[in-house]
Amino acid sequence: MKCFKLNNLNEQEISGLTKRPAVDFEKTFTIIKPVLEDIKNNGLQAAVKYAKQFDGFSSNSVYVSDNEILEAEKSLNPKVKKALETAYSNIFAFHKEEVPNKIRKETLPGIICSREFRPIDNVGLYIPGGNAVLPSTVLMLGIPARIAACPRIVLATPVKGDHINPAILYAAGLCGIKEIIKIGGAQGIGLLAFGDSSFHKVDKIFGPGNQYVTAAKLLVSIDPEGCAIDMPAGPSELLVISDQYADPSFIASDLLSQAEHGEDSQVILVTTSEEKAVEVEKELELQLSLLPRKNIAEKSLGNSFMLITDTVTDALNFSNVYAPEHLILNVKQPDQFVDYIRNAGSVFLGEYSPESAGDYASGTNHSLPTSGFARSFGGVSVEFFMKAVSFQSLTKDGLSHISAAVETLAIEEGLFAHKNAVTIRLKK
Repeated sequence: MKCFKLNNLNEQEISGLTKRPAVDFEKTFTIIKPVLEDIKNNGLQAAVKYAKQFDGFSSNSVYVSDNEILEAEKSLNPKVKKALETAYSNIFAFHKEEVPNKIRKETLPGIICSREFRPIDNVGLYIPGGNAVLPSTVLMLGIPARIAACPRIVLATPVKGDHINPAILYAAGLCGIKEIIKIGGAQGIGLLAFGDSSFHKVDKIFGPGNQYVTAAKLLVSIDPEGCAIDMPAGPSELLVISDQYADPSFIASDLLSQAEHGEDSQVILVTTSEEKAVEVEKELELQLSLLPRKNIAEKSLGNSFMLITDTVTDALNFSNVYAPEHLILNVKQPDQFVDYIRNAGSVFLGEYSPESAGDYASGTNHSLPTSGFARSFGGVSVEFFMKAVSFQSLTKDGLSHISAAVETLAIEEGLFAHKNAVTIRLKK
């Protein structure tokens, strides 16, 4: 990994370090647009055509049957079942606390304002099925959707031939998801967003994917006939802040845990100790040589770097500008630095809080903002599957209390019908 000293960098160089490896979305959009247009016009038939072309889809049905779910449960390793059940329990317990409360306020006598949350009627959960199979993502999306009480939850995932990993189907069963389609990639996103006469479209799509899936999500989100999406998402990223006391083997294992996600992932170590950076580099070489996904992680490290700072506060200031998807604070007494953290998707405090705990089973969500979007987005929560509806109820006396303000502002904006809607009522 490349190594820099913060004090040796100018403002422009520091800004350059906060930029992610470029993704050529213009090129990707050119490839994806015709696919989405075809699906918009020809629906399920077109989606199946692309699933056959890109994934080797050969099933007799696009839908997973009840029997396939039962077979998955029978065939799955009991250890994997237990692990998924443990993760389910913790994720459910934490997310249950996220259910937003109703607000009711009498702003003036006779004027009652309130806000209540309603579930989104139709949600689509996209689960990748390429280099890494992610049953954990089924839980991370399915559990908050279930807690939000969304009436219809559709899961879309690609298959090779007719096969879906049984762990994905078992996780879906834990979440009570019955509607599962065997189409992934951009074609899966297109089908979810546009639907057809035999497949009702969804109102919002959730879930990660490669650059083609991400491009498809972005395009359907700006199409009037498409649907909303959870957030813009890019390659995985992790920033570790360490002091001189941190164990270099812990740091290296955390960096590699994200580097193995994909060649375009980015991992960063910001440390107050130059000696620690040298020790971590040695550990990276040792641990990397033992990984099955060594080639992927190695290319990811090429996108990555180490940064030496004078203090932990300096490191946090850099992190806030970078706005990482995952932030690990591997320092002594990490709690004293929590208030300095402004921009991060999910934060892991202390040496025994690896990022992989949050990826699987601690309880927090692993669907998080990347590419600096942590400056303005939080991770997926129950609220993502709901929308807030505001209510107001005014008596005649209540309306009279604000009539002057409403009429004056309506006249100021040249909207006289707005003024009349108040004036006429009060004259009755």
